[in-house]
Amino acid sequence: MTGVLDRFRLDGQVAIVVGAGRGMGAAIARALAEAGADVVVAARSRAEIDTVAADIRDRGSRALAVACDVLDAEQRQALVDATIEEFGRLDILVNNAGGFGPRGALDTSVEEFEDCFRFNVAAVFGLTQIAAPVMANTAGAGSVINIGSTVARAVGPGFAAYATAKSALSSLTELLAQDFAPKVRVNAVLPGPTRSGTIATVLAGDDDGAIEAMMASRNPLARIAEPEDIAAAVLFLASSAASFVSGEILGVTGAQQHAAPMPRADI
Repeated sequence: MTGVLDRFRLDGQVAIVVGAGRGMGAAIARALAEAGADVVVAARSRAEIDTVAADIRDRGSRALAVACDVLDAEQRQALVDATIEEFGRLDILVNNAGGFGPRGALDTSVEEFEDCFRFNVAAVFGLTQIAAPVMANTAGAGSVINIGSTVARAVGPGFAAYATAKSALSSLTELLAQDFAPKVRVNAVLPGPTRSGTIATVLAGDDDGAIEAMMASRNPLARIAEPEDIAAAVLFLASSAASFVSGEILGVTGAQQHAAPMPRADI
């Protein structure tokens, strides 16, 4: 009989993690590899993904670094093709690429709004559309995990573009879970404030710790998330421990229910 901890193992499986060059994405790639998966590390920066892939190999797992701009349809297809050529199958896709800084509604052009939606939603749809049939054909099943944001649930000024896109990503997750069942499960993780990306950059210059203390004070658990907190949630959803979980939006927020304070439009 298989023990419950064995259900978190990913031995023999192959994962693609996009946006895996640093921070949260790198932590996710390392976590999946530690659980036994071979990992395709993808991002725009070749140097960053080479470093993450080398680290995974040093830990005893197989890794392939593929430079990919998810906004480019040909590069999305090439990423999946390279995965199959190298490993022969695909079991897990983590759509971690995305982002858009806080910006007032009057300071956001329609073109920027559309770009935000394209990066955070349309590119995810495009890559998942390619990957899901490949999962079904090569592995017989699969798991897609989309990385959203707590701003999809937290209403406040300054996030008209980003929160709209991440809200749409949550809806897309629920809808694709219906389209691709029963072979491919689709879920999302919504991180709260995490020591990754822009926040990590800001905190790197926070010499006296005042900014981190302020951010922690706004969270019920009195801290911000570490990238490994998000990686653990992704590992659960990728594994057979979550074999009856699909179409779900898992918040990893520390119970924080509000967005960062931003000024309202001056009208």
